[in-house]
Amino acid sequence: MVTGASRFFGGNTVARLAQDPGIDRVVAVDTMTPSRELRRRMGRAEFVRADIRNPLIRKVISGYNVDTVVHAAMLSRPPAGGGRAVMKDLNVLGAMQLFAVCQKSPSVRRVVVRSTSAVYGCSAKDPAKFTEEMSARTPPRGWFARDMIEIESFVRGLARRRPDISASILRFAPIVGPRLAGRGVQYLQSPVTPTVFGRDARLQLLHEEDAVAALEQAARMAPGGTYNVAGDGALTLSQALRRAGRIELPVPFILFRTAGRALMGPVMREFTGEQLDYFHFGCGLDTTRMRTELQFVPRWTTVQAFDDFIGGAALRPVFDPAWIDAAENKLLGLLGAGTGAHS
Repeated sequence: MVTGASRFFGGNTVARLAQDPGIDRVVAVDTMTPSRELRRRMGRAEFVRADIRNPLIRKVISGYNVDTVVHAAMLSRPPAGGGRAVMKDLNVLGAMQLFAVCQKSPSVRRVVVRSTSAVYGCSAKDPAKFTEEMSARTPPRGWFARDMIEIESFVRGLARRRPDISASILRFAPIVGPRLAGRGVQYLQSPVTPTVFGRDARLQLLHEEDAVAALEQAARMAPGGTYNVAGDGALTLSQALRRAGRIELPVPFILFRTAGRALMGPVMREFTGEQLDYFHFGCGLDTTRMRTELQFVPRWTTVQAFDDFIGGAALRPVFDPAWIDAAENKLLGLLGAGTGAHS
């Protein structure tokens, strides 16, 4: 059973699992009906309109004799027409009810939960790479991160009370791609892009296809535990801006939060607390456990995922990035520093 089936993560995970003849049944659950195109790609999967906050979700799990639950129905921001209270109700209370049902259902043997690297927070005190045992050095300010910290505690509680259930948490790096251009990277669509003066955030990203593939892999065989999931390598924010052909405008952080939002229009005004902090400090993830225990290897590196996002977003560069590289090489040559150097 996969929750959040009308949205990107849940719907695409259902579609992939439904293609596996070795899986007897795939049940897609959501309060909203998936789009016609998504429903078509779900194939043989059975859609059930249900709310995980309702105790009746127990009837779905018992009626279909569900052995694996993939919980992908979290909201990263308040829904249209709803505020913070609605978001927390859907995220935290929904997860609490779902896991309570899983705990009492003898058929359930595996639970997989989509989480986020935002639980590590972003601060100047952060290590180069967070391992799964580490926690935020500065408590996250964003609503989504705080919700996910609470939801993860529910998952660990379920694992303690039902040690026969393999409970897995996937902490995704910021996700980008042509279909799901992560909102946090949408601010690169502006020709002039404000950045934090004196900082060059280190970005580690995950391609949208790899995010879905990781959920599918975890649903099949994930041992219990927590896993950082991210593409190989990293980009600094200045490098990302160059690859996108943007003009960087360094400003003090206080202006980044105020004037930067005004300059960026509706894109940056909708930034969450997590996103503002991310473009200030960045966040690096140790993915050793992802490879060795989850046995998942992303197809896309951070740079490849970012470039695919840029291509899918159809951004028109303000300047050709190759022009800047050529100018740098010429300048370095004049200075006697040699040619072919790139920042």
